[in-house]
Amino acid sequence: MDYLDFLKEIYKITNIDLNMYKEKQMKRRINSLITKNHYEGYEDYLEGLKTNNALFNEFLDYITINVSEFYRNPEQWDILEREILPDILKKNPSPKIWSAACSTGEEPYTLIMILNKYLPLNKISILATDIDKRALQAAEIGSYTERSLEKVPKENLSKYFTKEKNNYVIKDEIKKAVSFKVHNLLSDPYPNNCDLIICRNVLIYFTEEGKDIVYKKISDALKKGGILFVGSTEQIITPSKYGLSSLRTFFYVKS
Repeated sequence: MDYLDFLKEIYKITNIDLNMYKEKQMKRRINSLITKNHYEGYEDYLEGLKTNNALFNEFLDYITINVSEFYRNPEQWDILEREILPDILKKNPSPKIWSAACSTGEEPYTLIMILNKYLPLNKISILATDIDKRALQAAEIGSYTERSLEKVPKENLSKYFTKEKNNYVIKDEIKKAVSFKVHNLLSDPYPNNCDLIICRNVLIYFTEEGKDIVYKKISDALKKGGILFVGSTEQIITPSKYGLSSLRTFFYVKS
């Protein structure tokens, strides 16, 4: 069994199309797992994935690339807070917001802390999705190490977190503002009529074909005048191809 055959079999059991992820990076990740777990090759490893739950969960965690942090690229969140959100809220005081590929929840929780400067918590509702069930379970628990909170303003630590031993746990009133759901960006239906979609630091792992599919679907999911907020390495070269135009660096508006 070669690498492409392995991907076909993985698609059958996970519905995740790894052909849409950059081959060099993904192949390196999978090969390192095979070596680490002392399997002889793709076929041998595939059989292990089918029969060993712990191995399968490790595989999913590793290939879905859960790297996230609070206030990642703080200057971009500052632009969102000072320039983008006031305009969104002026048009719609109850905006529809989707945090896509939210990993372990740092991003939607960051957004709630920022939104709470403009809205009471009981008026905030965010959809947050990811392909990885285990990452979403961690997001719902909302327990984070001190290191992952380095960029969180000090006043927000006491306001939005409870200290428990060596970790900080998101308070329940914050958790209530988020609805976490499993979602595959490549194959699942998208929400519609969104005022703001945050999709950061995930499409860098996709092929050009994969990016094209996702950007088209995101554009369809935005209402006219809706905003897409992307990661610091994910500028869209020709946004007009998707009915988008550049509003600020890393922010796009649907035309």
